[in-house]
Amino acid sequence: MLYISTRGNHEPVSASRAILLGMVPSGGLFVPDSIPVLEEGQLRALQGQSYTGVAQQIVSPYLDDYSGAEIDACLACAYSSGNFSHPLIAPLYRLDDGIHLLELWHGPTAAFKDMALQLMPHLLSRALGKEGQRDELVILVATSGDTGKAALEGFSDVPGIRIIVFYPHGGVSRVQELQMTTTSGANTSVVAVRGNFDDCQGAVKDVFSDRELEQCLKKKGFTLSSANSINWGRLLPQIVYYFWAWLQLTQGEGERGATLERVNIVVPTGNFGNILAAWYAWRMGLPVKKLICASNENRVLTDFFQTGIYDSNREFRRTSSPSMDILISGNLERLLFAVSGSDGERTQGWMDELKKTGVFQVDAATRQALDRIIYAGWAGERETMKTIRETFTKYDYLLDTHTAVGLSVYEQYRAATADNTPAIIAATASPFKFSASVLAALRGDDMWLQDLDEFSILTELSRLSGVSVHPALQDLQGKTVRHRLVCGKGEISQKIMEILKYQGR
Repeated sequence: MLYISTRGNHEPVSASRAILLGMVPSGGLFVPDSIPVLEEGQLRALQGQSYTGVAQQIVSPYLDDYSGAEIDACLACAYSSGNFSHPLIAPLYRLDDGIHLLELWHGPTAAFKDMALQLMPHLLSRALGKEGQRDELVILVATSGDTGKAALEGFSDVPGIRIIVFYPHGGVSRVQELQMTTTSGANTSVVAVRGNFDDCQGAVKDVFSDRELEQCLKKKGFTLSSANSINWGRLLPQIVYYFWAWLQLTQGEGERGATLERVNIVVPTGNFGNILAAWYAWRMGLPVKKLICASNENRVLTDFFQTGIYDSNREFRRTSSPSMDILISGNLERLLFAVSGSDGERTQGWMDELKKTGVFQVDAATRQALDRIIYAGWAGERETMKTIRETFTKYDYLLDTHTAVGLSVYEQYRAATADNTPAIIAATASPFKFSASVLAALRGDDMWLQDLDEFSILTELSRLSGVSVHPALQDLQGKTVRHRLVCGKGEISQKIMEILKYQGR
C-alpha cells in the first residue's frame, strides 16, 4: 500500500516514509491509496482476541513495508500492562441499554491520545531504519492539552529523536500544563505560545512548509516530523479501538453478535482525528449506522456539516472542554479528499481558501456524501455541566467535560431522530484531568472553588465521587517544573532553532 497527498502535490510513498515525514512537505496530508475491507467472516474471527491481536489485524494492511514480527513487537511494547492500568486496555462501560462508554483514558497520561502515542514512537523508530535515516529526528507537536503530554511520554528518551511541544499559553488546564512542563526526558522541550490552539497548529504547519528552514536544519543533521494526528502513524492506531469497542459490545450475544449489528459512534471532536479514525473503521467494514460529531461552543464543525460552509472567522471561546477549543480542524482535509473522489486539486482549492479567507464552501455532492454518514451537533457549557451532574446522579458514573459534550449531543440526536441504535461514545479523558469543571458541575457552582488550588480540587473530587484519582495525576504538584519557555506565534521557527542550539538561517 502506498500513501498519496490530499492535494496531489507529492509522489506516492511507503507507510514508513509517510510516518517519517509526518505531513506532505509542500502542504497536504498523507492518506492510504486504498482502504482494506474486512468481510463478515474476518470480523467474526476477531471475537475473543486480545487488544493486540485485534490491532495486528487492523493495522497490518496499512503497514505492508513492516514485517509481521515488527508489527507484533511494536504492539507488545505499546499495549503492555505497564502502560495501561486496565487489562482490557480500552474497556467498554455500559451506561444503560442503549449507551456504552469506550474508556480511552487508562493509559499513562489519562487521555485517549495514549492509545496512539504509545504505539507511534515504535513505528517511527523502525521507519528511521527502513528509510536509512541518519539525521536526528525532531518531532514537532501542537497541542490543545492532551496530545502534548501523551507525545512527551511516548517519545521521552527515545534514541535519535527529539520532541518539541507547543501549547496555547493560558489555554490548557493547570493539570495539563504541569503534566507537560514537569516532563523529565532529556530529549524533550515544551513551549507555551501566546495565542490559541489554532495559532499553535497553524504555526507548526507553516514550519513544515518552510523549505529554507528545512534545508538549514538538514545541514545541521536535523529532520522534522510530527506526532499530531496529521501524522498517519498517529491516526492509524486510533482505528483499532472502534473495532475493539464493537467486539466488546457484541461479544457473548450469540446470534445477535453474529449478525454484525450496527452501532452509532459518538466522538467529542476538535481536530477531527478521532472521529476520522471512526470513519476509516466504517469504511473498513465496521457496522456503523451514524457517526455523531459532537462539538462544544466552538461549533465550527457543527455549522460546517449542517450548511456545507466552513467559516473559522468567529469568536474563539475558551470552554471547560479545552481540547475541543479549535476553529481549524486539521484532519478534516483527509475526509474532504476522500468524499470528493480523491480530487487533490479540489481539496487544494478548499484549503487555499481557508488559509486566505478563513472560509470555504463544499459543493452539493460532497455535502450529500458527508450527510449520509455524519450527524453533527454541539453542547454549550450549561448543557455540559448538566450532563455531568445528571449522569453522576443517575448512574453513579463520573464524566469528564469532553465526554459530557458527546453524551449531551447524542441525547439531542436521539430526541431528534428517535434512533435507538446502540451507541458507543468515546470517553476521551479521565474526569480528574478537568477536576475543577467536573467538581463545579457536581456542586452546582464554582464560586467556592476560588479558595482551592487545583490539587485540592482533585482530592475533593475523589472524596465526593468515591473514585480514585488517576495514577498519572497524583503528586503532580510535587514535581519540578523543567520547561518554562514562552514565545509568540510568529517566533516558533526561531524557538526551534534555539532549542536545537542552531542560530541563524
